[in-house]
Amino acid sequence: MRTLEQARAADALARAKEVEDKSFNGRYRSYVDRLGPTIVMNGLGQALATELAATGIKEAHRKLYDCVASWLCRGDGGVYPGEPDLLQAIVSNDEEYYLRAQVEALAWLEWHKKFCRAYLPDNDGGGE
Repeated sequence: MRTLEQARAADALARAKEVEDKSFNGRYRSYVDRLGPTIVMNGLGQALATELAATGIKEAHRKLYDCVASWLCRGDGGVYPGEPDLLQAIVSNDEEYYLRAQVEALAWLEWHKKFCRAYLPDNDGGGE
């Protein structure tokens, strides 16, 4: 049986590989690099709302939001198991869940950032 840390790493790697051949992979990598500090400064809810708000402009923002949501709402141990809308789950639950979700998102992002640095270019990555 895998540990939670192994599960985080496996999921973060799979999500990075999903973006590997996309035209926006360089931008995605830069958004991943910035999301952790944004969560720490503004909180998980505001950081994810900002990612979602930017999805009309850049597809990479939507992909990043979806990746975090997928991890936090997964059925096998997610903070909000089976929830279809992460932001709704965040505002509908109490502070204990919110803090757990924030810690879990940051832990997952540490792995995801490492894999994005390994697999994705550090440049703009082209247009969207």
